[in-house]
Amino acid sequence: MSASDAVTRKDDLRTGTPFWVRTPHSTVKARPRLDRDRFDVIVVGAGISGALVAEALTRQGRSVLIVDRRPPVRGSTPASTAMIQHEIDVPLTRLRRKIGKAKADAVWRRSVRAVDDLVDLAGRLKLDCRMRRKPTVFLAGDDMAARALRREAEARADIGIRADYLTRSELIDRFGMDRPAAILSQDSASANPAQLAAGLLRAALARDARLVSPVEITDMAELPGGIALATAAGQVLVAEHAVFCTGYEYLPPMKTASQRVVSTWALASRPLAGLLGWLLDTNVWEASDPYLYFRADESGRIIAGGEDEEASDANADPAKLARKARVIAGKLEALTGIRIGKPAYVWSAPFSVTDDGLPVIDRVPGYRRVLSVMGFGGNGITFSTIAAEIVAAEIAGRPDPDAALFRRR
Repeated sequence: MSASDAVTRKDDLRTGTPFWVRTPHSTVKARPRLDRDRFDVIVVGAGISGALVAEALTRQGRSVLIVDRRPPVRGSTPASTAMIQHEIDVPLTRLRRKIGKAKADAVWRRSVRAVDDLVDLAGRLKLDCRMRRKPTVFLAGDDMAARALRREAEARADIGIRADYLTRSELIDRFGMDRPAAILSQDSASANPAQLAAGLLRAALARDARLVSPVEITDMAELPGGIALATAAGQVLVAEHAVFCTGYEYLPPMKTASQRVVSTWALASRPLAGLLGWLLDTNVWEASDPYLYFRADESGRIIAGGEDEEASDANADPAKLARKARVIAGKLEALTGIRIGKPAYVWSAPFSVTDDGLPVIDRVPGYRRVLSVMGFGGNGITFSTIAAEIVAAEIAGRPDPDAALFRRR
């Protein structure tokens, strides 16, 4: 492999300017060069996945090097709208048909636990990232009608996940949105994703982790007692383990037939006065294709997105970005009556999805000491939390009981 090559896929990770990159404390200063070349673990990727993994590993007392080809927290993480959902893109009733009841139930329970774990972690670390627990309203749409939502709510309740089925009149009375039905869930959250990732990186650095950028990994080889990573600058980095947290710029050996890269769009309004209290305190998304989702932050700024397309490069078109922003704003107004005017920020990005909506958290084929974290769908932050827990347990030699649910399929 030549020095100009990269070991992972390369993408333009976003078009436009996400609101989060304009907020304070949303990145971390990296070292320009290494002062040592041997560590317990090398984490490749300084976004939310890498930050969570690095925090978990340094909490165990391990020496950690974090590298990225970009500045920290300037890849796909700022493209997130950071509705930190326990709800997986594939509903529980459908996931049971895909992977079986026992596995599906375990995945959904773990997702609920992950949100709770992340909120607790942010609190313990005192991260200034606007982390808030929030309920979610999941609206009936063209993909799931009222009857299907009722079955879904019952299935969740049966396994101990809080889920209330709302009729049309209840939905209108409580939230002013006119849809045939909805599910009100209690176990989600929201945050500023860039501040969250930066705060986690700072926590790892306070435990003597190293963060170096830009570093391009061009090759890797397994040694008898570790892993060696070659860089484009000609350095060789050595560790007992390596963890690739490179998001949609995945390692090619991790690619599976069930995975595909799609495009999504998002916007942030200017701060709006007079928003109803429920909107400030609730995440909303719909069971439609394409779907709309939205929330508000503490300043009254609405963050909304959706309009996904099954095309990996559609997000790169600036003209389409403007059109999609108008569609999203129009759908928001039709549903809530809120007219946001010209958005303050618009952006688009690619992201990966799988047929079952689940991430891949596994060892890289052909390597015993290289793991890969690939978060998919609308649950990237939630899945990254699960990944950090699984990776830390695996490296500690105490495999997580749910690890098999997220292996390469």
